[in-house]
Amino acid sequence: MARNQLGVLNALDVAKTQWYHFTAIVIAGMGFFTDAYDLFSISLVTKLLGRIYYFNLKSDKPGTLPPNVAAAVNGVALCGTLAGQLFFGWLGDKLGRKRVYGITLVLMVVCSVASGLSLGRQPKGVMATLCFFRFWLGFGIGGDYPLSATIMSEYANKKTRGAFIAAVFAMQGFGILAGGIVALIVSSAFDHAFKAPPYSVDREGSTVPEADYIWRIILMFGAIPAAMTYYWRMKMPETARYTALVAKNAKQAATDMSKVLNVDLEAEEEKVEKITQERSHNFGLFSREFARRHGIHLIGTTTTWFLLDIAYYSSNLFQKDIFSKVGWLPKAAQMNAIHEVFRIARAQTLIALCGTVPGYWFTVAFIDRIGRFAIQLMGFFFMTVFMFALAIPYHHWTRKENHTGFVIMYSLTFFFANFGPNATTFVVPAEIFPARLRSTCHGISAACGKAGAIVGAFGFLYAAQGKTDRDAGYPRGIGMKNSLIMLGVINFFGMLFTLLVPESKGKSLEELTGENEDEPGQTEQPRELSAAKTVPQ
Repeated sequence: MARNQLGVLNALDVAKTQWYHFTAIVIAGMGFFTDAYDLFSISLVTKLLGRIYYFNLKSDKPGTLPPNVAAAVNGVALCGTLAGQLFFGWLGDKLGRKRVYGITLVLMVVCSVASGLSLGRQPKGVMATLCFFRFWLGFGIGGDYPLSATIMSEYANKKTRGAFIAAVFAMQGFGILAGGIVALIVSSAFDHAFKAPPYSVDREGSTVPEADYIWRIILMFGAIPAAMTYYWRMKMPETARYTALVAKNAKQAATDMSKVLNVDLEAEEEKVEKITQERSHNFGLFSREFARRHGIHLIGTTTTWFLLDIAYYSSNLFQKDIFSKVGWLPKAAQMNAIHEVFRIARAQTLIALCGTVPGYWFTVAFIDRIGRFAIQLMGFFFMTVFMFALAIPYHHWTRKENHTGFVIMYSLTFFFANFGPNATTFVVPAEIFPARLRSTCHGISAACGKAGAIVGAFGFLYAAQGKTDRDAGYPRGIGMKNSLIMLGVINFFGMLFTLLVPESKGKSLEELTGENEDEPGQTEQPRELSAAKTVPQ
């Protein structure tokens, strides 16, 4: 089969690692830093919100968010993210990656600040405005998923493409870590400045009025890193693959990449016209041709991301509840409001430092050596093992002498989530679909992931409520032990659905999608991208 690979795209594929690669990682990665900070920082302050706005002087326990409010506060940003992934993923293929990229960042900056300025003094007013702004914050975050992944995949060379895309996603780990560190600094400063007794000693005095500033400062801080990268996002040229294969402007693609790569590239206008006019290269998302070539792969990327995020977001958003249930955090009544934020932040920072961040960077180091498929399968396997190891002897871990062991096992679950499917589910959809549908398909895959996150965020909140140790206002659930068993089962199914996901290591994007083929209908699918044989050869 004759190859129609454009010179400009081949130059990108074989380019040595250069400064522009690292620039692109930082520019795209800071968006993900902000994404993770904004999505997960809410879990640091929900208990504080309950103490401030739902205080009940007659209760033996500090105030907590009512079930419907807690579900909304934790889940509304995820709903916005799902909508943003679908909308901006589609828009990125219609208008171009760069034109849409700045819009998502502006939304994130504005809504991060607005979240901390939630209006009113009454609980309903504060919670309603907080949820409103967090929905639109999530909408902007959602756009960052398909656009950042697609931009990085289309800029990278084929030898280290997986590592570059994974490095962008790995900035999530630093975002989660930064959220914990900011919460530690802010709560520590306020705890020293405004002394307060524990709730059990003085119910009303345990929450000082100044505590209302803490959650606002923590949420608003997420705007700073995003705002710092706006200028550089706007200076990035459109990716050559979009310009040539979708916009059909060979001259502009050659001009842009000549500046990026510092080489002279020829504008192959006739070749671009020939490739883009091939009927086999013009099928739509809902066509039979797409279903034949990529249908199984889209099922694979959507189902694995959906199953992963049920487990991942359940564990991440409700770390504080899990730690409280096993006794690693003191009972809420034994702390004042500010110190509780400090203890929650310290626990989550430790988990991020020991498990979350290292896992991401192990993926960066090994993804182009052992491949996406192997890492994803291994990650789901060990997530299943460690989740069952936590769940089955659950009462063993609740004893005080075993808390350290619980934290180690829990950290390993996060380590293999990130040195596993949490990274690979982000990488693969940016590689295996055609340029004109790449952002859309990544958005669909990511949106299915966020649907799983919503199931995790809403479902785990209710499911983990036990017979005797449930929070006020919640119906009885299946308990923490059975909830962890369910997460283990979900991880096991993730391992099975990974068999539908192709290996994309070491090939150009056009080889993977068949966009450089001379003969209509011919692609590279018979070997590594066939639905029947997805394991690397």
